[in-house]
Amino acid sequence: MKQAFFLFTLALCSLATMAQKKTNGTVYIEHPAIKAIADFEAASVSGDSSKIASFLTDGFKSYGGTSAVYNDSGASKKAFINMALRYFRELDYYSINTYPGAYPDAIEYVKDNKDQEVWVQTWSQVKGVHKETGVKIDAAAHRLYRLTKDNKIKSIVNYSNALLIDEIGNSYGNRTNGTIYNHHDFINTVRKAMYAFEKGDLDKCLSFYSDNAQFSDINWEYNKTVGKNEIKAIWQKFLNDFEIKSIEVIGYPDYLEYEMNEGREVLSWWKYTLVRKSDKKTIVVPLHISNGFTKDGKIETEMLYMSDALLNAK
Repeated sequence: MKQAFFLFTLALCSLATMAQKKTNGTVYIEHPAIKAIADFEAASVSGDSSKIASFLTDGFKSYGGTSAVYNDSGASKKAFINMALRYFRELDYYSINTYPGAYPDAIEYVKDNKDQEVWVQTWSQVKGVHKETGVKIDAAAHRLYRLTKDNKIKSIVNYSNALLIDEIGNSYGNRTNGTIYNHHDFINTVRKAMYAFEKGDLDKCLSFYSDNAQFSDINWEYNKTVGKNEIKAIWQKFLNDFEIKSIEVIGYPDYLEYEMNEGREVLSWWKYTLVRKSDKKTIVVPLHISNGFTKDGKIETEMLYMSDALLNAK
């Protein structure tokens, strides 16, 4: 009896779950509307204005999916074609392809669809290089196309990264981004840290870095960083393997105080004269360091550019 009651309860739950679902049309992976959109995008890439226009209804509208304008009235057919042609005219290597791993969908809704319209969703990868500014576009885009039953496009809702377009606009003309100093307290900090390292005083050297400082090296894999404890061990091994005869500054360091993102970076260039302890070979190595700073003057990032090949040369 207990088992029968359990099965009866399970059946009721299944019915309740099914009752919560209701279809409202069909999603297609193959559909004439999908083919129409593929042909439309090909016409856009080729810059064929007449063919682009042939896919659009007279009352066509396009909308920005991320627009902050409430009840946006959209752009007209003429305005949209002009924008499409700008991509063709202004980009080298222009292409629109389906985003890797994605595919378009065609949806035929039932409710409130007396005109038998079709919606097509696409996920695309847009590529190109802006001819004037050299800005590279390699971005994802999502579009919602609304088509008539005979596959004419009534509207487009476009979701894309506006920051790339902003970067193109900002790249016309010369624009400043802060101040470059040839003397600054942050430059003094880098010098003090470097010469403490020259003397083998790693504790003093690391005292100029923040507790959570991160260190990188051009010889490491991309994006690898280590903290203060790890870098101290790496530096100690370097001192065990090499005698530092001298560290000399090349030219002068620059402190760059950026306006964008409030960046603070000291760029410095050095000449290391070393003796490799294993074979007493003298090695002269150029070195470049990029140090990022906190507001209170502690070094928080370090990127080191020095050739391991020179250090290990026979």
